[in-house]
Amino acid sequence: MKGETLRQLLADKAAERPVVLATNLTTGAERLFYPLDPAGSADPLVAQGREALMLDQSTTVATAEGPIFLHAFNTPLRMILIGAVHISQPLARMAAMAGYDVVVVDPRRAFAHAVRFPGLKIVTDWPDDAMRALRPDHRTAIVALTHDPKLDDPALQVALRSPAFYIGALGSKKTAAKRVERLTAAGLTLAEIGRIRGPVGLDINARSPAEIAISVLAEVTQVLRAEVVQAQQKVPA
Repeated sequence: MKGETLRQLLADKAAERPVVLATNLTTGAERLFYPLDPAGSADPLVAQGREALMLDQSTTVATAEGPIFLHAFNTPLRMILIGAVHISQPLARMAAMAGYDVVVVDPRRAFAHAVRFPGLKIVTDWPDDAMRALRPDHRTAIVALTHDPKLDDPALQVALRSPAFYIGALGSKKTAAKRVERLTAAGLTLAEIGRIRGPVGLDINARSPAEIAISVLAEVTQVLRAEVVQAQQKVPA
């Protein structure tokens, strides 16, 4: 790898920008391109690069220039938990074990401290300020768990206008209906609000905080892998 390419890769990693390194296996020529860039990419391999990033899997493609290896450099999986509540404790541990960088957001310092969430990043800013600073991307799952509109709603307003792949919120169907009314009044469209998965988690008749955490992580995994499965189904056998 050329020094210039390595320097740019390190800069992209620092900026948390997904990038693909295309290397011609015959000539050794290499270039970087950005298939998920909102501004678009002029690279002819953008479709294959996007698939490599979504599958989180590098691949070799045949081209008129010869075989080209696409090395996907993805941003890390992240899970942002709004609320340092009882469910957050087992969910944070399980998500970390599943490979997520977990961030717990709660301005209530009595709940959000390292004793309850050892080894995890804790942010005590107001949820909307925290969310803007964290800049959720397509590899981010966001789960609102406080059951308090004063904390959940500001976070959700930012989350719903981000490319986060999963947005969930704790609460019953009645609670979810009231949430729709509040978010609509705040200026969000029904299409935007419809991204919220609530009641959060798969229906496994969960009761305890740990069981609810299992249902949430299972649903997050289902949503994450659904796009992967769809991409794989497009690949000829």
